[in-house]
Amino acid sequence: NSILHLYWDSTSILFISNNNSNPQAPALFKNGDLVIGGVFSIHDYLRTEKHTYTKQPQPLECSGSVGFREMRFVRAFEFAIEEINNSSDVLPGVTLGYHIYDSCASVPMAVKVAFQLANGLDLIFNDTDSCTLVFCDGLLTFPLSFHGRQYPTFFRTIPSDHHQAAALARMVKHFGWTWIGAVRSDSDYGNNGMASFLKAAEEEGICVEYSEAYYRTQPRSKLKRVADVIRRSMARVIVAFLASGDMRILLEELSQQPPPPMQWIGSEAWVTDPEMLRFNLCIGAVGFGIPRSVIPGFRNFLLDLSLQQALNFPLLTEFWESSFSCSLNRQTGSSTGMPACDGTEDLRALQNPYTDTSQLRITNMVYKATYAIAHALDAIVCNNMYKTIPDFFEDSSIDFVTVGHYDASQPKGQEFSLSRAIIWNGGKETVPVSVCSDSCPPGTRKAAQKGRPVCCYDCIKCAEGEINCYPCHPEYWPNKEKDKCLPKTVEFLSWDEILGIILTVFSVAGALVALSMALVFYRNRTSPIVKANNSELSFLLLFSLALCFLCSLTFIGRPTEWSCMLRHTAFGITFVLCISCVLGKTIVVLMAFRATLPGSNVMKWFGPPQQRLSVLGFTLVQVLICVLWLTISPPFPYNNMQHYKEKIILECGLGSAIGFWAVLGYIGLLAFLCFVLAFLARKLPDNFNEAKFITFSMLIFCAVWITFVPAYVSSPGKFTVAVEIFAILASSFGLILCIFAPKCFIIVFRPEQNTKKHLMGKVPSKAL
Repeated sequence: NSILHLYWDSTSILFISNNNSNPQAPALFKNGDLVIGGVFSIHDYLRTEKHTYTKQPQPLECSGSVGFREMRFVRAFEFAIEEINNSSDVLPGVTLGYHIYDSCASVPMAVKVAFQLANGLDLIFNDTDSCTLVFCDGLLTFPLSFHGRQYPTFFRTIPSDHHQAAALARMVKHFGWTWIGAVRSDSDYGNNGMASFLKAAEEEGICVEYSEAYYRTQPRSKLKRVADVIRRSMARVIVAFLASGDMRILLEELSQQPPPPMQWIGSEAWVTDPEMLRFNLCIGAVGFGIPRSVIPGFRNFLLDLSLQQALNFPLLTEFWESSFSCSLNRQTGSSTGMPACDGTEDLRALQNPYTDTSQLRITNMVYKATYAIAHALDAIVCNNMYKTIPDFFEDSSIDFVTVGHYDASQPKGQEFSLSRAIIWNGGKETVPVSVCSDSCPPGTRKAAQKGRPVCCYDCIKCAEGEINCYPCHPEYWPNKEKDKCLPKTVEFLSWDEILGIILTVFSVAGALVALSMALVFYRNRTSPIVKANNSELSFLLLFSLALCFLCSLTFIGRPTEWSCMLRHTAFGITFVLCISCVLGKTIVVLMAFRATLPGSNVMKWFGPPQQRLSVLGFTLVQVLICVLWLTISPPFPYNNMQHYKEKIILECGLGSAIGFWAVLGYIGLLAFLCFVLAFLARKLPDNFNEAKFITFSMLIFCAVWITFVPAYVSSPGKFTVAVEIFAILASSFGLILCIFAPKCFIIVFRPEQNTKKHLMGKVPSKAL
């Protein structure tokens, strides 16, 4: 029987040796009609030697201490075979045997014993009627069953690492960790699993600061380098796709100089290993574990191992000595200083991973894998393919806490369901933060940092009026939190605001004053002072002034199409009517004094009919200008969004600017003409010289409207309208107070001066 054995040395150089003289002996065995081979990582290390390539290598040999957790896996394999042999439902009349090998957690040994079993090489037993099946770690093409995750060509009792990697990436995304570190075993398990994770992480938008690999047989310098990378890292979350032994060694190294608190995300190989509980570094670690199970009768089987059984196999002897710190060989014990075992040792008194049956996870996978092989054999031998594999997936308790479930069949984003709050590293209940750059606050945008991953960025302030640097609709503006667009505030001079109320009060008050004075004049229409001041033009002037006061009200309130057309045309026409009356009164004063000169006959040229026609003519010109303005390009409601970015000014657009300034220009022309004529008549002899008061009123009128122009142009928003109303009210009050207030004062409070003699200046003044 010749077999090609494959060996890897510590420098990963592959060579082939035709070596049938040193087949590996099983650590445990039992004869049977059918023999199932099992390979377990009972020890963590393979004894290494420096190859000179001048002589045949020494037989492969394990080193290190016995793994109590792996011994529980071995015993689960034995227990399942014993249970099957005692069952009449599976393989009745057929006895199963087993060959259990120690792979030393190394590829060379695992491959050697796998080929040894596959080729049927049996150094100790030579039963030609037996059939050997393999239960191991290996890349072979004949039917195999595997209780772990490492190789995709095996029949598994556990899902592929591809699914675990995708789930880990989604869990990292679920908790908002976008900046992480990654460390893996430098083996097929770690490399393939991490490759799948990194691909899934990239799809989820997760950035990896570093990805380091380590294997426990590699030089310690590499381990220190990996540990230093972790210590210097900015990432506060580490995804560790490591075998349990590699993780333990890494944690031991990190414990020498503990890094800042970190959140570990673990693969199933170590995240439920009780050995990790002694490291404070990984308290609060999160990962996906194989469901806990209960195997009836298994605990008693574990604890029933006797001293006599332990003496039958070197592996069990080593296990017994490691468990009780005693020696079964007096010669060896005396040299090591350990006391001799006396047979009183009791496994039930121990508390270690071997006796702990509260976390039967991988143990159950070994159990089920063994049953899977037995049922396959049963289907072949007994032609019965429909027997069920026992399932012991019922939850037990305690040490590790199940905090939720992951269901890949759910819609994206809903795969996770947390069943309880998670206590993170450091006893905190808040989720740890691990990001390269903090999330940009509202009102800023991400700007990638040159040469760094996409998760590293600077936050640059967005321009005004933008949400996440996308502009709002022109009629919308961001809120204070910069997280949504809200309709802009619409501003106009409203009736219910203080400024609008004040202007309304003055407008109505001015109109009432004008009407009151008209009432006083009407009741005293026969008095000399009323007759002397051209009562007809006075009443028309008071009426036009009342309209001037009231037209200012059209500027208050929400602009509409009709109010925009009315406010400017009503203002223009009423003011021209007012100024026309004042101009008529000024001309009458000049004509009246010229008529007193000998031979003068001027009054016949400017009597009452001419006065009425002049007022009508001047007013009709303004009416014509307004009609043309409204016909060609009338004023209209307009949303002004240029003056303020954050609000809309609702105002009346002029339509035709020429029409607006023509209306104002015509009013200014008449006012200037009136001012000039009144100024010329200011020194005419009279105790009550009306021309003097008209001069003052026109001076106020012109001053108001001259200052109105720059104020109107520069005033923002609704204050533009307020300035226009103020100009109307100020000029109107100037006219009514200068022209009519003195007359009303004499009529009401100085009736003795309301005589023709006094008006003609024939009454001497009293000495003070």
